[in-house]
Amino acid sequence: MQILIYLQQYINFLFIIMKTGKVKFFNESKGFGFIKDSESDKEYFVHVSGLVDQIREDDDVTYELQEGRKGLNAVNVKLA
Repeated sequence: MQILIYLQQYINFLFIIMKTGKVKFFNESKGFGFIKDSESDKEYFVHVSGLVDQIREDDDVTYELQEGRKGLNAVNVKLA
């Protein structure tokens, strides 16, 4: 079982799946916000350190997910 977990992590590393979503909220002065996933309607935290492009509310974006201290965070966020 442990081998399957390592294999899945390796596959995830090699084939990073870009997700798409819409910026639900972003506070530029505080440097954080939330992105709503277009497929699942889940919301993910995004910090200014995870941005490639500047974003605003209602922007369509692509992003990757990365485990953070309190759950999954959107990183490598780019305008779609």
